[in-house]
Amino acid sequence: MAKKRVYEVAKEIGIPAKELLVRLKEAGIEAKSNFSTLDDDQVAQVSKLFANGGVATAAPEATAKPEVSEAVAEVETQPETVAEEKAEPEVETPEPTPEPVQAEAKPVAEDTTDDEEAELERLMAEEAASQQEVLAEVEQEVAVQTATMPRKKSTGTELRPPVVTILGHVDHGKTTLLDHIRQTRVVDGEAGGITQGIGAYQAVYKDQVITFIDTPGHAAFTNMRARGAQATDIVILVVAADDGVMAQTEEAINHAKAAGVPIIVAVNKIDKAPDRLDRVKQDLVQQELTPEDWGGDTITVPLSALNGQGVDDLLEMILLTAELQEYKADPKGPVEAVVIESHLDSQRGPITSILVRDGTLHNRDVVVVGNTHGRIKSLTDGHGKPLQSAGPSVPVQVLGLDAVPPAGAKLEVVDQLNVAKNQAADRREEERQVRLAPQRKTMTDLMSEMLIKGKLRLVLKADSAGALEVMESELKKIELEDISIDILHTGVGPVGESDVMLAASGEDAQAAVIGFRTTVDKTAASRAQQAGITLRTYNIIYELVQEVERALRRMVEPEFQEVKLAEIEVRDVFKIPRVGTVAGCFVRDGIVVRNSKIRVLRDGVEIHQGSMRNLKRFEEDAKQVEKGKECGILLEGFNDLQTGDLLENFKVEKVEI
Repeated sequence: MAKKRVYEVAKEIGIPAKELLVRLKEAGIEAKSNFSTLDDDQVAQVSKLFANGGVATAAPEATAKPEVSEAVAEVETQPETVAEEKAEPEVETPEPTPEPVQAEAKPVAEDTTDDEEAELERLMAEEAASQQEVLAEVEQEVAVQTATMPRKKSTGTELRPPVVTILGHVDHGKTTLLDHIRQTRVVDGEAGGITQGIGAYQAVYKDQVITFIDTPGHAAFTNMRARGAQATDIVILVVAADDGVMAQTEEAINHAKAAGVPIIVAVNKIDKAPDRLDRVKQDLVQQELTPEDWGGDTITVPLSALNGQGVDDLLEMILLTAELQEYKADPKGPVEAVVIESHLDSQRGPITSILVRDGTLHNRDVVVVGNTHGRIKSLTDGHGKPLQSAGPSVPVQVLGLDAVPPAGAKLEVVDQLNVAKNQAADRREEERQVRLAPQRKTMTDLMSEMLIKGKLRLVLKADSAGALEVMESELKKIELEDISIDILHTGVGPVGESDVMLAASGEDAQAAVIGFRTTVDKTAASRAQQAGITLRTYNIIYELVQEVERALRRMVEPEFQEVKLAEIEVRDVFKIPRVGTVAGCFVRDGIVVRNSKIRVLRDGVEIHQGSMRNLKRFEEDAKQVEKGKECGILLEGFNDLQTGDLLENFKVEKVEI
């Protein structure tokens, strides 16, 4: 008999896996979750346990059995007592539970001695307490196990198919695995045997649908892999047994973690290198993905995509994870969809791959997709079959847009074509304005966003492994109450576009990209500017650490600085009844700004500091007065002005990095 998982044994017995976990705990068998494995002896012990009615054979319980059975038999011979207690549940099994035990305590007392009654009540109370204690421990362990797996928000009413993305290093067998699952050949038609674009397909296993997104693994398409991770529910991380965890594998892990989705590891090419499985698991532990059989919670499935060995086990794990996560949607609700990939066909025009996440998309719908729009002319599935509609988790190709939308753009359905046209035009104008006046976030702005969750997210790049290690070590030494540093990804080499995309992938808040003694690609700099991502490079380590620490501290205790606006000379003074003293002034330097701060200096000594009540230019109110011009100034709460006084106009602002 081979090793079996808890959920498999539960299915064979015909009980929920959670209940089996309780029974295993009672029997002294260690099992942390539904995915835990049981060896031959443990499976045999479980079979024997349920052959006896699912009751552990502890000595105290054996003593309690005959007394409970005889008591019940005696109660059944007394019609009056049974009539009086007919509302109470009958004890049908020799294993007592807390509530029935309390209910049957009264009739038992009628036919037993005081000593027997006390002994029976003591044993039953001990059993009830033991049951409750075991149940509480198991429920707590299950809750902790489930909490380690990120859960999507279930806002819908119906279960939907899980969306699975296959990630990993180049030539580790991602496309071969997907090809085996959907039973079609695409590898031969791809340039160089490498997937050239994002495709989405559906497969059926045990009458259940699974949606797959195939993202390229080549380094040139790292940004496409990031898009795939953002659109998925579950990530399948493919690792070749003969290679282990490689550079792009680490990137894929970081993208999946940033997306907050469960990760299932598929150790491929196990037929080629069956003795390398433990080495792969060691690599995974270093990436904080500890396999279940090593005491962690990462599902690891050895398989061969070439001959199909273990592929069914992988599909089983996908369905089980989806069952635990309970992905839901509302087919009748508003449409939510995202662009997987798009391109321009010379004959058919813009072709867009769409993944419907919620609602139902229909043929002839009027849509706005990013900064493009149109009426859907055609919906087709991954095999080119025409569709009239597409529900949640269904990938489709769409024809009818006026331009090629960017990957990751959201699709919205509107009522009229002119409304869609106007919305798309407005978005294009907004994007143009952003390009003309890009706003780069300061480090303090970024940390203001982080403060909500008490975490600063960083992507770190350096010119060497040693420099990267020092950089990461020094940053982790920064300790502030309620604020921590979360390093999403580290790498050696120039800051690239994929680093910026990873930083921008956060749903709640973006991350900052920091380079140490390295360069920045032009495309990365441009993308960071467009997306408003903070991107900084440093050549001295203490400057890097000092700036990050100073910005963090300012989030706790903000620093302010005074900015001088203008220097003003009082040339005359006018006392106006019911108004106050108005100073006739000349602006010697800078620009006087209305409603700002004023400092009054007399003979070089400050005699007053307050606010400006009014500013006039001749008879008209003025917002500001420039250098070399005359103006009238009325101060708030101060009338002791004299000719020859010097006024300093200033403002106070928070220090930004």
